[in-house]
Amino acid sequence: MRITNHPVLTFPKRKEVVFFFEGKKMIGYEGDTIASALHNLGILTLSLSIERKRPRGFYCAIGYCSSCNMTVDGKPNVKTCITVLKENMKVERQTNKGVIK
Repeated sequence: MRITNHPVLTFPKRKEVVFFFEGKKMIGYEGDTIASALHNLGILTLSLSIERKRPRGFYCAIGYCSSCNMTVDGKPNVKTCITVLKENMKVERQTNKGVIK
């Protein structure tokens, strides 16, 4: 889901960053936020709404809403849309574990 070819812009190659999403090894790129790396990998549901269990995804991308809150390295409620991806991070959804596919 990443733009690789553009008629005007160029995208320099960036270093790969290994991280773990719900126990699975994933690859993002240096400078990605956690949410943008997941979105690029096709993982669009980051959480579920508390009451109605509706999927929540990459929404505001500025840290204002809570749609992207996830548990990162054991810390809950991390706003993944503004948190830069780091090597070997452990990222997990925090609502309805095991329900979202």
